[in-house]
Amino acid sequence: MTGKLDGKVAIVTGAGSGMGRAIAHRYAAEGANVIVADLNADAARSVADEIGESAIPVPVDVRNQSQVQAMVDAAVSAFGGLDILVNNAGVGKIIPFLDTTEADWNFMFDVNCKGLLWCSQAAARVMIDQGRGGKIVNLASQAGRRGEALVLAYCASKACVISMNQSIALALAPHRINVNAIAPGSVDTPFWDEVARQFAHLLNMEIGEPKRTFTKSIPLGRIEQPEDVAGAAVFLASADSDYITQQCLNVDGGNWPG
Repeated sequence: MTGKLDGKVAIVTGAGSGMGRAIAHRYAAEGANVIVADLNADAARSVADEIGESAIPVPVDVRNQSQVQAMVDAAVSAFGGLDILVNNAGVGKIIPFLDTTEADWNFMFDVNCKGLLWCSQAAARVMIDQGRGGKIVNLASQAGRRGEALVLAYCASKACVISMNQSIALALAPHRINVNAIAPGSVDTPFWDEVARQFAHLLNMEIGEPKRTFTKSIPLGRIEQPEDVAGAAVFLASADSDYITQQCLNVDGGNWPG
């Protein structure tokens, strides 16, 4: 039985945990060779070990162009090319509007937006030279669809991701490189656990109460799992999405209507 990504080479950033880990595992199960890229080298190595010989760990800070280029070079050296990039690496903080600092703003935009740009440029150059097209999948967020009083910088950065996704898609369409985004909702990951703790502190709630409250608002009645995102990431990386580009797919249990 063949997988949807047989023979493809993929890079997944932020693959040491959460959604990135789930995507890396699913890509490998679908037949891809995977670069498991993460700022945390130990986490990247652990996930690559879980996957086996079709995965290689690469430590990377996506804010650093030379490290990003080394990550792309590693994919080409190890597996002979590059077909798929998943820009999953991201950061977020819950900060009241009046308390948001320049450092907070720069941190989130440097990772979530500038890092996406550097990774997409480096991957696209290889894909263009290969001449066989490619797929770029960007992780946006439901937070990029609307503003939130305590999440200004993060919401703004993810809105920027959605806009960048559109611009990159238009720039790369002549090269048959499809560029699409996924906008998850509240995903049950270590990242969301930390966000929920920050919400609890700022809203004077008990630990765990923000997660329970947000989960109650989800029409499908359960919190999102990383594997829910991985399925969409496979679709957008496979031939099934060859005539789709510049889109942002909501994968949020029905929390956002359009």
